[in-house]
Amino acid sequence: MKHNRIGMKIGIWIMSLFLIVFFFLGIAIDRIFTNFHQTEMKSKVNDMITHFVMMAASPENSIEHSLDAFADFSDVSIFFINNKGDVTAHSGDYDPSYHTFIHEQDIEKIFAGETVNFTHTDPNNNRYIVSGMVIPQSDHDGATDKALYVLASTQHMDESINRIRNLLILSGVGALLIALGGTWISAQILSRPLLEMQKATRKIAVGDLETRLSIKSGDEMGSLAEAINDLAKDLQRYRDTRQEFFANISHELRTPITYIEGYAKVVKEKLYTSEEEKDQYLDIIQEEAVRLNRLVNDLFELAKMEEGKISLSLEWIDLSEIVRNTVRKMEWRVKEKGLSMQAVYDDEIPLILGDGLRMEQILLNLLDNAIRYTDQGNITVSIHHNPNNVHLKIKDTGMGIAEEEIPFLFERFYRVEKSRSRKFGGTGLGLSITKKLVDLHGGDIQVSSELGVGTSFDICFPSPESKEDEYE
Repeated sequence: MKHNRIGMKIGIWIMSLFLIVFFFLGIAIDRIFTNFHQTEMKSKVNDMITHFVMMAASPENSIEHSLDAFADFSDVSIFFINNKGDVTAHSGDYDPSYHTFIHEQDIEKIFAGETVNFTHTDPNNNRYIVSGMVIPQSDHDGATDKALYVLASTQHMDESINRIRNLLILSGVGALLIALGGTWISAQILSRPLLEMQKATRKIAVGDLETRLSIKSGDEMGSLAEAINDLAKDLQRYRDTRQEFFANISHELRTPITYIEGYAKVVKEKLYTSEEEKDQYLDIIQEEAVRLNRLVNDLFELAKMEEGKISLSLEWIDLSEIVRNTVRKMEWRVKEKGLSMQAVYDDEIPLILGDGLRMEQILLNLLDNAIRYTDQGNITVSIHHNPNNVHLKIKDTGMGIAEEEIPFLFERFYRVEKSRSRKFGGTGLGLSITKKLVDLHGGDIQVSSELGVGTSFDICFPSPESKEDEYE
């Protein structure tokens, strides 16, 4: 069984993001608590030294009495110094021989009236918050020669911070384990649609075009699944129409070839009884040859259009004149089927830029379809224009086209009413060629139809004014 690599990638990305966020969040929380405790402790030490200084400055208390009083209610070490930095008295657990915390520049600041605060580490790696302040005790000339240092051990604060850190670590490990489980589940859920799409596309790639995805969601995943389903439907329809097209082409080629071969053999071996019968066989051979030639030409035309190798000989043409000539050519077929055909024109139809022969081919294809699929009634060809467009419409009263067939009408290989195609002799290429020729002229073709009522083809060509200016 293959690993869910996309799920692993999603999981790794989520976990990496989580770890980065958790790392910086942990550092931030640690600094917040550390700074809070340090600030609180420095504030307490400052309050304490201020109180001690007030007690020491009282003329009623001697230094020894002050030290005893301090020792009764404090857990700090106290050092009295003179203005030379010498320790004159002390109390507390701090070893008085280690007074490296006393610095000359600090003494100058203290006796200048400033309060100094800093952190000190003794030789045994014990940390202390140190605060120094002058004792406002004046002699007869107004000078002061006493100062006070207070050293508060950070042991309890460090222990408290370490407990918080341990709690953060335990919480982090728990959160990490929960995140691992949540990330694995999320990655599986997020990657499941992608895996389904991968399997579906592989099935489609090997020809299983009935494959469909059942993913229903309103996000991009749902849109992608819908697009894959649409692609499978289009490929399935393309395959089916292509297979049907080749079957029809084989039949259409086989029929005239069989006729030509059979009647040519009859004529060659003189199996006819009269010259009239001979001429009849030759007429059949000629008709089938024409039919075969038309089919080959349609295939050749379509192939050139698909490859973009067809070009137009553009010139200013009179569309109404082309319509008149084309209608005249198709009159015999209309009369042969007992139909009527009329042409309706606006006055002064403007010239359009196009290829006259290709434009006639468009009309012939559409009129041929209209005549072929109309058993009674009439066919109307009309031309109208406005400042922006020239409209050509071919309307018949034939059998019509089902609404669900219309979107596929211009696709190559597509044939409406497959069961009737041989009866009417179509190859499914005429309308595809027509659509491509209209597109090459910069036009647009639309179809409207109703079963049992008839079909209407509307072609719109762009306004000729701007092209005329460019041409001139």
